[in-house]
Amino acid sequence: MPGVAAKPRDLTGAWSARIGDCVQSLRWSADGRLLAAASVSGPIHVFDSTTGLEIVTFPGHGFGATSVSWHPRRPAFASAGQDGKLRLWDLDRPGECLALDAGAAWAEHVAWAPSGGYLASAAGRKLRVWTPAGDLIREYAPHTSTIADIVWRPKLDELTSASYGTVQFWSPERDEPIKKFEWKGSMLSLAWSPNGEALATGNQDSTVHFWFVATGKDLQMWGYPAKIRELAWDAKSRYLATGGSSTVVVWDCSGKGPANTKPISLEFHDKLISQLTFQHRGPLLASGCGTGILAVWHVGKKETAVAAEWLDGPVSQLAWSPDDRWLAAGDESGAVRLFAAPKL
Repeated sequence: MPGVAAKPRDLTGAWSARIGDCVQSLRWSADGRLLAAASVSGPIHVFDSTTGLEIVTFPGHGFGATSVSWHPRRPAFASAGQDGKLRLWDLDRPGECLALDAGAAWAEHVAWAPSGGYLASAAGRKLRVWTPAGDLIREYAPHTSTIADIVWRPKLDELTSASYGTVQFWSPERDEPIKKFEWKGSMLSLAWSPNGEALATGNQDSTVHFWFVATGKDLQMWGYPAKIRELAWDAKSRYLATGGSSTVVVWDCSGKGPANTKPISLEFHDKLISQLTFQHRGPLLASGCGTGILAVWHVGKKETAVAAEWLDGPVSQLAWSPDDRWLAAGDESGAVRLFAAPKL
């Protein structure tokens, strides 16, 4: 591989399973005991994370599932799909499902608030907030364009949405946005720094835009060969890892921020980066690409991969367990695999 002097060691596998279609969303329950894998064709499979045994398969969404979000306190999750529905699933009552109208033909995003007291959904230009019981609390005025992403601010019940030209901040207690950041461009993804002080967007025009939220000061990083959807912050809110090429580009956002600095370039992949995720508290970054290469990095210490694995298909999902001991990976062939975090 280009830029790598020595082959990294192999990741240690714990178990593998198959769900029959591309893994569209892969999420851990809050206690780390369960792993939900949604397929692009619709069904949602729930695995025991210790054994890899499938506990239950929910029918999901008839035209395809798009995203899954676990409740932060209970063994229950919400899903969104191409049937325009938001569905609530409870492992304590696996035979029951609450279906909610997300407001458009295709529901793409669903996210529980950090407190577990609110559930947000995005479908087309419609942004809605619900109670855990499925009661509609708030339907905001339609966005001016399709909502590209929604993310709750860390540790707060404050919702952020991105659409063309605008990032908006919402409270479940009021109809109007708390604040707006405007930038003329098509935003594809949002990522909050864990300390809640900075917000990054990946964009259609192959740039990363970056705001310091308290002041509204913004920066832009460019020079990428492709549009950017992949963004990941490290646990200390120092490093922002970005896709947009076959190289993982990492910006050091400490001090005055990344302006006029040279980023860290992590070279190992041979196709565009498709997934990026940092550990919740540890220093390790996992990356995946379109040829199925999965790599793990110790950002700030080494610019060569710590460990790597070749999956059966393009990497479609990556997720660290809540305790950072395990890395779950899904690919476009329908394989779900669990690996131990490499020791440093």
